[in-house]
Amino acid sequence: MNLNQITIPSLDVAKATEFYKTLGLKLIVEALPRYVRFECPDGEATFSIHKVDNLAKGDGITIYFEDENLDALVSRLQAKGIIFTSEPEDMSFLWREAHLKDLDGNNIILFHAGKNRKNPPWRIN
Repeated sequence: MNLNQITIPSLDVAKATEFYKTLGLKLIVEALPRYVRFECPDGEATFSIHKVDNLAKGDGITIYFEDENLDALVSRLQAKGIIFTSEPEDMSFLWREAHLKDLDGNNIILFHAGKNRKNPPWRIN
């Protein structure tokens, strides 16, 4: 089994589309105002956004995007006006992460984990 697609809700798909294009995703399906789909710049996964009238309450969704050059990516995005809630930081679980929110309040974590994403030293065999 392989993860193919993640879909998130948005109150304004057009605005969300521009935000995710700024992050570097490639728009491949545009059915505004209800739906869009992107390809990630690396790998085979796709990411889509669909229109909702109301967002779910609570912590919502957390989306992780990995990039080998995390610090450079964060600097490029900050230069484009993207606001981060935390700068790149080395975590105790051997990932380096930077945090932000999209326009609908979904949590986004840009990270680099390398081999530790799937094979940390404490992985169960």
